[in-house]
Amino acid sequence: MPQLRKDPVTKRWVIIVHENIRGPGDFRMVPEIVKSGTCPFCPGNEALTPAEVMSYREPNTTPNQSGWRVRVVPNRYPALQIEGDLDRTGLGLYDMMNGIGAHEVIIETPDHEIIGEIYDRQQMLKIVNAYVDRYRDLKRDRRFRYILLFKNKGAAAGASLDHPHSQLIATPIIPKRVMEEVEGARQYYYYKERCVFCDIIRQELSSGTRIIHETEHFVAFAPFASRFPFETWIAPKDHKASFGDIEESEIEGLADTLRETLGRLIKTLNHPPFNYIIHTSPCDELCAEYYHWHIEIMPRLTKVAGFEWGSGFYVNPTPPEQAAAFLLKSNFL
Repeated sequence: MPQLRKDPVTKRWVIIVHENIRGPGDFRMVPEIVKSGTCPFCPGNEALTPAEVMSYREPNTTPNQSGWRVRVVPNRYPALQIEGDLDRTGLGLYDMMNGIGAHEVIIETPDHEIIGEIYDRQQMLKIVNAYVDRYRDLKRDRRFRYILLFKNKGAAAGASLDHPHSQLIATPIIPKRVMEEVEGARQYYYYKERCVFCDIIRQELSSGTRIIHETEHFVAFAPFASRFPFETWIAPKDHKASFGDIEESEIEGLADTLRETLGRLIKTLNHPPFNYIIHTSPCDELCAEYYHWHIEIMPRLTKVAGFEWGSGFYVNPTPPEQAAAFLLKSNFL
């Protein structure tokens, strides 16, 4: 079973994997890319993955067979294990617990060769609906305190398979970066009695210099203090702390905004590797007044090196105002 261990200095938790231990010779500089035909995520290869937990299918097709449009399966090599109890223990000054959680893969399309992962509107809508459905289902498990939805695209972004997919990991503790973000939002709220994210959205809409895309319910913009070139955020205009609180009438707007924004990034930057992460409130924290869920998209165009790791500073060679201007020029549609 995996194990969660806490660093007593930084308060950061790490996952220690005891199965399939890897030695120095087991690490590859470039993750293996599996081509269509041998890919476990392709139609016809459903037996190569664990049994699906959810799928959107064509009529008259059966689970774990072809005919799906989006398919969700447990990760074959999960970071955390869903069966068992936390069993919190101490070892001297160290804290640890069993690595209980959930780790799922959202297989976004049956099409292994889709160009640039630029989906049509209906497929993107299915993907976003899968995110919402799995988030809401796992949030009911009282063992989980945070649910992280994310996508790695390309080897440089951490993807080990090139078939389009996203992932979900539910954890029994709140990640350190999430707590830092929640605490920053809390402090701002108690000082100004307003949500900092709502204030950011209002200022960005008023300024307009970093806006990339806007719909009735969502806005995409380059954040003022962008850490990376062409970093982009998507946020709901109305205040909502939890991703699971998205209304059914808003899901189509989110799918359109995500599709449009990713399409502009992909075309402008010539199919870069990227990550995106859905930042949402912890499952059991009372932060509805001051936290605001959003998506952070980070193209992997520069490397994080010693200065960044050692100092916590980021060096961004592309001002966000120029990044937004470049993206607005993209003829995506």
